[in-house]
Amino acid sequence: MPTPRKPRIVVKNSRIHGRGVYAARRLEAGKNIIEYKGERIAWKEADRRPPSDPDDPFHTFFFSLDDQKTVIDASVGGNASRWINHSCDPNCETEETDDGRVFIQALRDIRSGEELNYDYSLTIEERLTATLKKNYECRCGAKTCRGTMLGLNKRQLKAQPKR
Repeated sequence: MPTPRKPRIVVKNSRIHGRGVYAARRLEAGKNIIEYKGERIAWKEADRRPPSDPDDPFHTFFFSLDDQKTVIDASVGGNASRWINHSCDPNCETEETDDGRVFIQALRDIRSGEELNYDYSLTIEERLTATLKKNYECRCGAKTCRGTMLGLNKRQLKAQPKR
């Protein structure tokens, strides 16, 4: 009987935010690590849903697809991928396939025990304010941290205070 392979990832507490996903063994650059799973819904439905955590209404498990109409809600039928945190200096990225599946892929070789993260680059339709930046505050600790999980345009990046 073959020996079972060690799992690729493990979920545990994170210094960045609550829970996080960690490499349980070395992960190779360019390889898919996990698929972002959950219920597929329209944005209208996503906007109607209560927050995953009522104490933190800006924290959701929504992943917007490229069509800008569909959202994966990982709080319903999701997997460990929903616990992957944001970083301004990520070791992973998301890759959407032609059929709308989303995979978390390693940008570089990742050591065993290293936390997985990708740049959320969240988009909002509202004007960027200090309150919004605070609501989407980044705690990644990277030297290149922009202070927010929001995807900022070039003008907004220039206006950012130096860290």
